[in-house]
Amino acid sequence: MKLRQSEFDKAVKRAIQRIPENIRQHLNNVLISVKKRPSHEMMQEFDFPMDDPPLGLYVGTSMPERTAFNPPLYPDTIYIFQEPLEDMCETMEELEEEIEITVVHEIAHFIGITDQELNDWGYG
Repeated sequence: MKLRQSEFDKAVKRAIQRIPENIRQHLNNVLISVKKRPSHEMMQEFDFPMDDPPLGLYVGTSMPERTAFNPPLYPDTIYIFQEPLEDMCETMEELEEEIEITVVHEIAHFIGITDQELNDWGYG
């Protein structure tokens, strides 16, 4: 599946709206950035295999790591990678579901929740 950038952006918006409010509320001060693919530098910095790009990536200071003496230097950002998501999906419904799962997974990194909590939310 291959979409124009504007179509993919709309799919991301619809997918985010699917996330339950009690989870979505954690996105209030988080930037969502759509990129075609992760950069070579991202792949190296986060030690991803070059032939297996991630679907998404959280970059920032997670909530458990923050203190009054250690505030974040940059805005928290969740990157959504269009091409890897398109490569694994055949329908718009499947794409939106995968985007939703990816965003929730990245929110989990941001707020520091466990895999069990993700399972409890229905995203395990």
